[in-house]
Amino acid sequence: MKILISASNFTPDPIGVGKFTGEMAEWLAARGHEVRAVVGVPFYPYWKIVEGYSGIRYQRELVRGVDVLRCPIYVPARQSGLKRLLQQATLMVTGSPPLLSRALRWKPDLVWTVMPSFAGMPGALLAAKFAGVPSLLHVQDFEVDAAFELGLFRASWLKRILLVLERRLLSSFSAVSSITPRMLERLNGKASVSRTFLFPNWVDTDMIQPLRGCSPLRAEFGIAPDSFVALYSGNLGEKQGVDDLVAVARRLVSRPEFVMIIGGDGVGRARLATRAAGLSNIRFVPLQPMERFNEFLAIADVHLMPQRQEVADLVMPSKLPAMLASGRPVIAGAPSGTQLAHEVEGAGIVVPPGNPARMAEAVVALMDNPEQRRLFAQQAAQRARDHWGKEMVLKRFELELKKLTGDR
Repeated sequence: MKILISASNFTPDPIGVGKFTGEMAEWLAARGHEVRAVVGVPFYPYWKIVEGYSGIRYQRELVRGVDVLRCPIYVPARQSGLKRLLQQATLMVTGSPPLLSRALRWKPDLVWTVMPSFAGMPGALLAAKFAGVPSLLHVQDFEVDAAFELGLFRASWLKRILLVLERRLLSSFSAVSSITPRMLERLNGKASVSRTFLFPNWVDTDMIQPLRGCSPLRAEFGIAPDSFVALYSGNLGEKQGVDDLVAVARRLVSRPEFVMIIGGDGVGRARLATRAAGLSNIRFVPLQPMERFNEFLAIADVHLMPQRQEVADLVMPSKLPAMLASGRPVIAGAPSGTQLAHEVEGAGIVVPPGNPARMAEAVVALMDNPEQRRLFAQQAAQRARDHWGKEMVLKRFELELKKLTGDR
């Protein structure tokens, strides 16, 4: 099968859409499919172009069997709604011509794109139309809804325009997939989509798994053997509610064994570091590369997953499967009845989002109950293997692609 991909990012970083797109494309290439990708230059979660790449010229490279063309894009150093629109507009302008060229010359069997970003959808539809092949959209999160809920955009007229445009684009794809049943329900409520299917996030349970013994990174980070570590690893952005983390650490200063590790980057990192000034029980470390990621997750006694109330069921954090696969309990901020709450129940504790007092209470409850931690940890690792194993998820996805293309 020949698959043409349009996406905002394609990176080896252990978080985000770039990781999702890259792993999927590389897996398909390893299965013998021909895969070409037209993407932006890597910038996430740092919001600056990664060293070695250019924001003003096209670059082509072969990434583990995938032919990748990276398109120049505008990456704003400081975020705003207007600047994000401009960033997406530049990707649409620079990405569409090579996408159409590859569709006409290479003749793929399928054109596939992922949201976010919204910018890849028009080009993907045109490329599929010109090549006379099916088009597939994967919805990783509801980007337009989340932008307004988080206050990045406020004008009601702009929301109406974007939602109408989103509905028309969604309805134009041959098929649309998403990562949770709740998001599929929301998708069907937004547009008349001819075909939908579930395509959840995954985790490589051979790479991420419970570590026997103590992680060597504890000593490297200067963590005492008897410390209790609450770990947040991921993007420090607007959707994550990361400001709660500092409030949790402040509430636990009376527990000398408690240490919070925040590993990651994003637009909120500087603000978070400023708020944490003077707290000795909170440390910031860089996002760790994949070859160290299992050992990094294993420094935790418990994983923290704050989330903002406004984006409940608009997104499903892609980091959750890896957290569970590491065999550690998860404390998640999620409204009762949401998909995230459902996934965490039995493998950790769910608290109301935006409530650091309740999150701190949950940390103390697990700190003081090693047996409950052990039971949650066992259930977490088992759930990751049963529901999010990489080979299982991607083989099901491959079958859906064959149905779409008529098993060409």
